[in-house]
Amino acid sequence: MTAEETSGSRRGARRAKTSRGGGRILQLPWRDLELPFAPLQIVGEEQIEAIHRTSMRILSELGIRVLSTKVMDLFEKAGALVDRETGTIRVGEEIVAEALKTVPASFTLTGRTPSKRLTIGGKHMVFGLVAGPPNVHDCINGRRTGNMKDYENFTRLAHHFNCIHIIGNQVAAPQELPANNRHLDTYRVNLTLSDLSFHCTAIGRGRAMDGINMMTIARGITPEQMAQDPGVITIISVNSPRLLDGEMADGLIAMAEHGQPVSITPFTLMGAMTPVSLPAALAQQNAEALFGVTLTQLVRKGAPVMYGAFTSNVDMKSGAPAFGTPENTKANLISGQLARRYKIPYRTSNANASNTVDLQAAYETSMATWGAVGGGANMIYHAAGWMEGGLTASYEKLILDVEILQNMMEVMRPIDFSEDELGFETIGSVPTGGHFFGTDHTLQRYETAFYQPMLSDWTNYGAWEAAGSKDALTRATALWQRALEEYEEPAMDPAIREELDAYVARRREDIGFGEP
Repeated sequence: MTAEETSGSRRGARRAKTSRGGGRILQLPWRDLELPFAPLQIVGEEQIEAIHRTSMRILSELGIRVLSTKVMDLFEKAGALVDRETGTIRVGEEIVAEALKTVPASFTLTGRTPSKRLTIGGKHMVFGLVAGPPNVHDCINGRRTGNMKDYENFTRLAHHFNCIHIIGNQVAAPQELPANNRHLDTYRVNLTLSDLSFHCTAIGRGRAMDGINMMTIARGITPEQMAQDPGVITIISVNSPRLLDGEMADGLIAMAEHGQPVSITPFTLMGAMTPVSLPAALAQQNAEALFGVTLTQLVRKGAPVMYGAFTSNVDMKSGAPAFGTPENTKANLISGQLARRYKIPYRTSNANASNTVDLQAAYETSMATWGAVGGGANMIYHAAGWMEGGLTASYEKLILDVEILQNMMEVMRPIDFSEDELGFETIGSVPTGGHFFGTDHTLQRYETAFYQPMLSDWTNYGAWEAAGSKDALTRATALWQRALEEYEEPAMDPAIREELDAYVARRREDIGFGEP
């Protein structure tokens, strides 16, 4: 980025903070986020190759069990060894290598606002809303079961905060609605209360197709057109160790057939779903991920796909999942190296295991975020609002995460090293022992020189005490309420809204009669 572009970005940040006026929440503008420095490589090529070789042995000698005859047919046609009695598929390295040749190194993801089109791959990075918790919490109403009112609020918050780029799958799942068709209601909320792309559910072909069809309605295009310009994404979870269920397989096939990206993400917790050693866990994760990646290319050559990583450890005293640990951070970093080896876009998460929004939540999330960013993740899923090991979506945690993400965005902002920024003349203009408060260099930059936090309080102790001694959690509660007040629903053509409503009504009736 040139000095002029950097200066322009700074002015854009200033506009985002001041043009709205009236004391609105300070936040950074929406931007295409890129990692300006090289990802960390904490192991050498020899170690990466050792993981690769072990993964190939897992695939060719042990195999993956799949509860889907369609998947067995596809792999058998490609030359894999298929045991139909057990459902085990053994895949040779040559099949994997051939599939990797057609995997796109990057792809785009477009919601109903083209200006917010995301690039997934290369140095690009996007942050996603938390997805999947059955519970919700805030400091006013306490912990409760997921419901539609909270689902709508989280969608509004995702739309409001510019650092959240994509909506996850059923944040705070509305459990008062029937499980077999509530995805229709959540898709409609995603498309009407926000203009972001979203993760659609791929538990079965029907849910995946509903996400695809409803996005095409919102964008006013056909499924064939969206196959060339993807609009929704899904995550295909491998049931570690080495099992892909039939519903997930059907969802993967539907998405790949229609050119929509999938993230193949093994759920690998060391000590439970994998051996306790990190190299073994990564070898198993790698084998399971590559199996899914290969499957997408057997369905449709060139189908967009992501290398997903969700490797952490359990607490060996209780068996409970742990996140934001040193092992989790190293797994995020090394998984990035593996994804780059295969030239596949990389997805991971910055999860934590805290049961409340406290110091543990902050340091575990920060640790995991550094691992994800340092690993060169192209998508950091569950980046805002995850609490209690993924069992709860938290309003206050979302605010804490937005602050962490915005800090990270500023770390990733390229530095301007122009002569003016180096400031030699300014340094010479101030006498030894003086100060720079009144220099032109400072006065020209004082509003935009540094990141302005929305959650942190930088006042001195006396001023903080006089203002009510509010800690960060208290301030976070006030901020999410202000954000909901500031939220502005994106405009939608009434005819499109009517078409979406009609689609939901028709599909709800179909599902009621037993159609998947």
